[in-house]
Amino acid sequence: MAGRLTRSWSPSLLQVLRFPVVQLHMSRTAMRASEKDFENARNQLKLLKKDPGNEVKLKLYALYKQATEGPCNTPKPSMLDFINKAKWDAWNSLGSLPKETARQNYVDLVSSLSPSSESSSQVKPAAANEKQPGSENIIVTSQDGITKIMFNRPTKKNAITTSMYKEIIHALKAASTDNSAITVITGNGDYYSSGNDLTNFTDVAPTSIEETAKNGSILLRDFVDAFIDFPKPLVAVVNGPAVGIVVTLLGLFDVVYASDKATFHTPFSELGQSPEGCASYTFPKIMGPAKAAEMLIFGRKLTAGEACARGLVTEVFPESTFQKEVWTRLKAYAKLPTNSLRISKELIRRNEKEKLHVVNAEECTVLQGRWLSEECMNALMNFVSRKSKL
Repeated sequence: MAGRLTRSWSPSLLQVLRFPVVQLHMSRTAMRASEKDFENARNQLKLLKKDPGNEVKLKLYALYKQATEGPCNTPKPSMLDFINKAKWDAWNSLGSLPKETARQNYVDLVSSLSPSSESSSQVKPAAANEKQPGSENIIVTSQDGITKIMFNRPTKKNAITTSMYKEIIHALKAASTDNSAITVITGNGDYYSSGNDLTNFTDVAPTSIEETAKNGSILLRDFVDAFIDFPKPLVAVVNGPAVGIVVTLLGLFDVVYASDKATFHTPFSELGQSPEGCASYTFPKIMGPAKAAEMLIFGRKLTAGEACARGLVTEVFPESTFQKEVWTRLKAYAKLPTNSLRISKELIRRNEKEKLHVVNAEECTVLQGRWLSEECMNALMNFVSRKSKL
């Protein structure tokens, strides 16, 4: 049964016939929109000439209700009441988000729908990352119903810098509301990604170590939260070796395709650190506690075949045909009904989201402590010293 919203976008007239539950990842940035800003945003919304799409309308409805009434306070409609059930789910998904934050997010979302941003319905690198330095390191394209987010530092083995973390968060937020059916993350060159660029840790002034560790923990938490809350099918196309955070995140992807040249390595103990990306929860669930411990505690590097056998990888392809086979399959998947894909993912994932957010927060807190430990600092210095001698 197909559905659409009414042409009126006033929150009181919003109608939905079929929607997945929208999980909104909200920034903790302390920004405050005034009542006047809020009213201006409502008026601006009425002037839009282009329908922003059902997903955006549902988000606007939820934010409006949260900003004006607070947390969802009405009984849950029946499953057969599709219109009100979708609206209720969207509002309820905001939990205890403060009214002020909802108001700011409403204003920001309406602002993003202004005529200057209406010209493109697809994700473009400049649109997603225009405020981030070094945006050439993350390339975002949208074609054939697929949004592709590609690590683009091939000469540095696609190591992830602090700015790249921020760019990926922005790219995922943009991809969650674009017209694509699925989102793919892959790497350019021989590597998928070698994980963190260690200059993230070594280029820190001694007087700012604690502040850097705290900010790094917050950024990592926001980064992983963006994957936990991503509403569309998320696919990893692992074209080569993968290390650290890009490996642990794979438990949050819906499908992982790998070249037979790919390897998977999580050397946390070697670097005096601890698991991240919710791997302390997802890896034991996927492959069993003993196999997970071998990777996360002892740093066992897996081949693509071993990773597939353990359930971390969906399927392995020969390097010679990897790109052709994978993208042919993904283009076919992208032709499936978009709402159906999102609803199916929501049914599979929704019971775990709360747990994953808790695990992510705990892992980031532990990591903040590890980064400040003498053991971690010594391990990082030893690692960098060994690398410089190679």
